[in-house]
Amino acid sequence: MPPTHPDHSRVPAPAGSTSPERPGWPEIAVGLLATVVAIAAAALFGPWGLDLPPVAHGLALTAWSGVVGLVGFAAAAMVRIRSWGAFGVRRTTWRWMLLGLAGGVVALVVKAAVISAITALTGFDSDPQGAYYEAAGGGVLPLVLTFLFLAVLTPIGEEFLFRGVVANALLRYGPVIGVVSSSVVFALFHGINIILPAALVVGLIAAELMRRSGSVWPAVAVHAVNNAALPLLVLLTGYAGPG
Repeated sequence: MPPTHPDHSRVPAPAGSTSPERPGWPEIAVGLLATVVAIAAAALFGPWGLDLPPVAHGLALTAWSGVVGLVGFAAAAMVRIRSWGAFGVRRTTWRWMLLGLAGGVVALVVKAAVISAITALTGFDSDPQGAYYEAAGGGVLPLVLTFLFLAVLTPIGEEFLFRGVVANALLRYGPVIGVVSSSVVFALFHGINIILPAALVVGLIAAELMRRSGSVWPAVAVHAVNNAALPLLVLLTGYAGPG
């Protein structure tokens, strides 16, 4: 098979194929629109409007955070018939996975410093993820489910969408635009709150590892390490979140 560039910017399409070599603007538009629709549908018709106990409510939120990413990715993948490899869903090496885990630790340290600085400067410390702490603190089964939803389902769903679709599509304009722009989009989907700068840090590291490795899985590792920190914090310290 022909040689590949790490960011796949010059990977030729297979002989006789009319499919583009990477996602493009149609996939970005459809994927992000489907994600917005999934979020809106959950807000209008999902468990958000029900009078659920705090633990059940938190579990619903943690599960849906991963589902919406998969919905967006599935919609984008159906725009044009292609191999999942065009989205970076391809095998990688243990070396790259270890680098992904290390990148996740770096992201944890950097985002903690950034959030601390913002909080010290502005006094703004409202955490929209309080429901996640309530879910993780609801007992053994809710803690396990929170871990699976946050550290497995959500990283896969969001990385497939924001790195596999958005970053891969934007890398045609160069590594800086591809990595930074996709990370900004990823952060904005977390809302205008204290989580936004943290998501930006995670997005930058995840996108760069995806670009260099050519696979989305190291980015999933970065994301998983960061999301696993929340249920592990609850497990080890009993911390129930801010407030």
